[in-house]
Amino acid sequence: MGLKKSGPAKDGLREVIEREYPRDLDGLLAQLRDGDVDQRRWAARDLMSHPESAPYLGAHLTGESASSVREAIFTTLEGLPGEATVAALLPLLRSDDAMLRNGAIESLTGMPDFVAPKIAALLHDADPDVRIFTVNLLGDLQHHQVPQWLRRVLLEESAVNVVAAAIEVLAEVGSPEDLEALQSAKARFAADPFVGFAADMAAQRIEAA
Repeated sequence: MGLKKSGPAKDGLREVIEREYPRDLDGLLAQLRDGDVDQRRWAARDLMSHPESAPYLGAHLTGESASSVREAIFTTLEGLPGEATVAALLPLLRSDDAMLRNGAIESLTGMPDFVAPKIAALLHDADPDVRIFTVNLLGDLQHHQVPQWLRRVLLEESAVNVVAAAIEVLAEVGSPEDLEALQSAKARFAADPFVGFAADMAAQRIEAA
């Protein structure tokens, strides 16, 4: 059985005491579920050695109240890139908790090859907020199809807020190839002055780059 650190001892050193949980997968998951904040944080970190824990870590995030444990879980998931991790993180895009959504987006950006097969479905999700968060994800996703996905949003998306989000991203990552799509979006939403303004600003930034 492993060891853990406890509170400060009288001589200023930290006393080392025996852990309560075994260090195998089942023991770490039990510690993540039932331990105190420090124990849960250590369990989240130690689960890095168990890739099969990704679904459990993702599920635990929705009920975890300690920000330090959440951060440890996201760090572990980032170190376990794969289909299972992506599947564990994507549901968080629907969360009402901004910290969970942002943490999921940040973690997913580091797994472009595993996220890419999910993008098309996400951009057609029935929930426009999910589509917006997907566009935000594309802003930091290092994948060669990002411009293509964003142009498709400008050409096909019906929700003005999703289109506006895509324009904002293209203002940062766009190229001259995106200028035609920006003009198309401006024409499609001619009644919305913000879209026209944002499209013009994005085009100016791209042309000046």
